[in-house]
Amino acid sequence: MNDMGLRAKDIHKIYKNGLKEVRAVNGVSLEIKKGSSLAIVGPSGAGKSTLLHLLGGLDRPTSGNITLDGVDIYRLSDKERARIRNQRIGFVFQFYHLLPEFSALENVMLPGLINGQGPRSRGQGAKKRARHILKAVGLEDRTNHRPGELSGGESQRVAIARALVNEPEILLCDEPTGNLDSKTSESIYGLLLDLKSKTGMVLVVVTHDERISSRIGHIIRIKHGMITDR
Repeated sequence: MNDMGLRAKDIHKIYKNGLKEVRAVNGVSLEIKKGSSLAIVGPSGAGKSTLLHLLGGLDRPTSGNITLDGVDIYRLSDKERARIRNQRIGFVFQFYHLLPEFSALENVMLPGLINGQGPRSRGQGAKKRARHILKAVGLEDRTNHRPGELSGGESQRVAIARALVNEPEILLCDEPTGNLDSKTSESIYGLLLDLKSKTGMVLVVVTHDERISSRIGHIIRIKHGMITDR
């Protein structure tokens, strides 16, 4: 059996709300091969974001296992799992989570600094990589602007650049254009697909937009925490 790639096997995530149980993810199994792309589609509250967080090591499943290249990530220590998130997985969220006091360049540099690029040269390695990736997402002339000086589309491009600065193998996107108009959304998805084509990274996108998902490639649909055929 080829264990390369990201796999989920019989994943459950149950939240307790007093005496009530909420089954956010209910027995999901899937395989995401290296170099592939996947859209996870479903209505609000279907469990899409929870599943994405589980796949990315952000939240522990109640039961089941998730493996990356054959290694069960939830059998690793918190430190080891954090290292995987920093070095091998990039995250893009609906809300950009940019630090308002930092420039676009400084926001993009942060994962590189955490990864230890160029600590003895005051982060010059991280700065060089950040400038390069900002240019790749079309923001070469906005590097010194703070988030409050950027449009929504520009802010999301900064967030994408930040997610890519450590050259991850996997990019997980949770409704990345949920706050953007249709024209800007098309631009962002065009950028993501172009970057995926150039880098060969795995691209996983959570969305409720069927029109957008059809551009991604393979689609799975989630309803009530389960994969469904409609």
